[in-house]
Amino acid sequence: MLEVAGLGEVEERAYRLLVKAAEAGVEELAGELGATAEAVTGVLSSLREQGLVRETPDGRFVPVPPDVALGPRLVRQQETLDWARRTVEQLTEEYRGNVRRRDAGQLVEVLPSRAALREQVRHLQDSAREEVLYFCRAGHVAMPSADNTEELDALGRGVDYRVIYERALLEEPGMLPNVAYGIKLGERARAITLLPVRMLIADRTTALLPLVQHAGGMTEPTGAVVRGSSLLDALIALFEECWVRATPIRIAEDGEVAQTSPSCPLDADELYLLSLLVAGVPDKSIATQLGLSQRTVQRRVYHLMELAGAQTRMQLAWHAARASWL
Repeated sequence: MLEVAGLGEVEERAYRLLVKAAEAGVEELAGELGATAEAVTGVLSSLREQGLVRETPDGRFVPVPPDVALGPRLVRQQETLDWARRTVEQLTEEYRGNVRRRDAGQLVEVLPSRAALREQVRHLQDSAREEVLYFCRAGHVAMPSADNTEELDALGRGVDYRVIYERALLEEPGMLPNVAYGIKLGERARAITLLPVRMLIADRTTALLPLVQHAGGMTEPTGAVVRGSSLLDALIALFEECWVRATPIRIAEDGEVAQTSPSCPLDADELYLLSLLVAGVPDKSIATQLGLSQRTVQRRVYHLMELAGAQTRMQLAWHAARASWL
C-alpha cells in the first residue's frame, strides 16, 4: 500500500515489521521475511538511505516514526499530483478551445426536443457554482417556472441568481407568489416590458436558448447550447444591457411581490432615462447612451418632470423615490 510513497513490496514489509517490533536485527528480519541475511541487509540499506530506519550502535535497526519519515514525502507527491492535474486541465481547455475554433459542433450544440431542453435547463443549474443569469419570457417552452426546483437548490448552495421577468409573465396566474418566494431565498429579480429571447447562462461559460421562439402545432421546440466564444460574450452583454434597463422587483411587508409601482406612468425607456438621470449622468452622456440628441433628452426629462409635478430635477428625483418609480 505504500507504493505511492516509493516503497517496494519487501521494503514495506520490512518497515512494517520494524514499526511493530520497535527494534530488530538483520537475522530476525530475515527470518520473518523468509529472505537471506544478505538480501535483508540490502533492503535495510535502502530504507536507511530513504530516511525510514536508523542503525543503533549495536548493529540493530529501529524505524523512524512514519509521520516524520513518510509525511513530507506524501505531501510532496500530493503537490506534484496537484500540479499535474492543473496542467492537464490547462491542456484540456486549450484543446477544447482549438477544437471549437475548427468545429462549430463543439461550439454550439443543437437540442432537438422539449425533453432535451428541459434536461439541459436542469443540468446547467445543478452544475452552476457561482452565477445563473435568466431571461424569463411569458409562456413556457421547457417547463413552467413553478417546476424549476433546481433554482431553489442552487440558491441554497449560494449560487447568485439574476432573473429578468417579462411583465406579461408576471401577470400569469400564480406567478407573483412564485417570484416572491425566489426573492426571499436570495434571487435578484427585475422586470421589463419585453424580452428578446428566453435564455439561461450558467457561470458565464454556457448559455441555453431556444432556436425557434414559437413552435406551433405538433412541432417540437429546438434549442442551442452555446459554449465559450464571442457568441456567448454577446449573449452575456445582451443580458447586462437588459438588466440595466429593467426595474427591480421588491417584496412588500406582507411577503408578496411589491409590483414595481403599478401606478407608475413610465415605460421601460423612460425608467431607464430616469435611472441615468438620478445616477447623475450628464445629459450629453445620456444622449450618447440612448442614441438621441441632447435636445431630445432634455425634452424627455421635462416630460418626466411634468408627470411628477416637479419644478426641478431634484424634485423629480425625490418624487421618483417617494413613488417607488425606481
